[in-house]
Amino acid sequence: MTLKKIDEKKYSIPTRLIYGQSPSSEWDYTHHVIPPITTSSTFRLDSANRGAKGFTEFSLPPKPGHHPIYIYDRFGEPTVDMLQHVLATAEEQESAVAFVTGMAAVHAGVCFALSQGSEIISHKTVYGCTYSLFTNWLNKIGVKVHFCDLTDPKSFLPLVNENTRVLYLESPVNPHLELIDTEAVVAELRDINVKRAEEKKILSVFDNTFATPYCQRPGNSGIDIVVHSLTKGLMGFGTDMGGVVISKQKYHQQLIRFRKDFGGALAPTTAWHILVYGVSTLPLRIPRQQANAQKIAEFLEGHPLIERVHYPGLPTFPQYELAQRLLRDYEDNFAPGFMIYFVLKGDSLEHSKARGEQMMNYIAEHAYAITLAVSLGQLRTLIEHPGSMTHMSYPVSEQVALGIDPGGIRLAVGIEGAQDVIADLGAALENVK
Repeated sequence: MTLKKIDEKKYSIPTRLIYGQSPSSEWDYTHHVIPPITTSSTFRLDSANRGAKGFTEFSLPPKPGHHPIYIYDRFGEPTVDMLQHVLATAEEQESAVAFVTGMAAVHAGVCFALSQGSEIISHKTVYGCTYSLFTNWLNKIGVKVHFCDLTDPKSFLPLVNENTRVLYLESPVNPHLELIDTEAVVAELRDINVKRAEEKKILSVFDNTFATPYCQRPGNSGIDIVVHSLTKGLMGFGTDMGGVVISKQKYHQQLIRFRKDFGGALAPTTAWHILVYGVSTLPLRIPRQQANAQKIAEFLEGHPLIERVHYPGLPTFPQYELAQRLLRDYEDNFAPGFMIYFVLKGDSLEHSKARGEQMMNYIAEHAYAITLAVSLGQLRTLIEHPGSMTHMSYPVSEQVALGIDPGGIRLAVGIEGAQDVIADLGAALENVK
């Protein structure tokens, strides 16, 4: 019996994140309740002609009713393809190409359209490893990177020249959750690109890891390329690493070829975990995490030892109105996310930093519901010190200039009982001197 083709677009995105495309154009798995997994690095070809056709077609966008000719894992394979389809659905876009890590995805999303002499304009504060990529490596291949404050949507305009190929931003910004008005930046960029030939247009690349597609979908605001660390909120369980580049279909072929030649393909076993456990539970995990984050942020804001709290769900958040406009879930509800940044009071920056270290050391030794660890988006609440950990690639003087306080603390809220996390935070604060 052949299962009748179902129009999946009639169903809500949370439902589609569970079921995917059925029957899949990559693989007819209609009799499997859970999508199957492949573990073959290479695929048998029926003839040399079929092999030649596979090499010709491997990077082409999938077509309805057309089954790909699989050749070799790095070129593409069924389990990863199923995950890619679901990830494109999550961002409400046309194409997704998965990579082995988030940084592999950032590298691909930025570099696939560059050539020697190309230039990038980036927001002044980005994830520490992205900053390291921009400042330590790209200059070695003749790519210049300029930094500006994209909270002013016009700030990048003086830096634009004929070699500019990428405008890079992340929002909320890691670690202090500053927001960039994506729609305003895209409007400014559109005015530039309308006067340029296609091969000279400036691509906008957006790291959406902090928010996840549940809280915002930048492609709907006109962003060209969206990147994610799948390791974080999209996986959610802290067991697997991955990355993805999501875009319009017209960039699919270039990105697949980039992955083929530079490596960084996602393993099918990892893709299966993210597909079955991670993305499908996104609409369950994020609401719980952000409900917890709201309670925890309110507790921190009222504590006498806390200088300030940055959380988009607080009315005191400096960009609260912008947050309400940009951060929306699939049903258009305000979705401020699960990340909190806060700073302890101190007589000086050094005193604030020392207090932050005291607090985290106490948590590392005594807390049950908070873990001192990097990463984010997991079931467990994780705490870390950006100045000495995730953003150590920035010199201290630059950290301060960028709003990364020496005593600033990043809290990635999980799904525990909020009262338990608050109790552990309270106990730690009581032991700060």
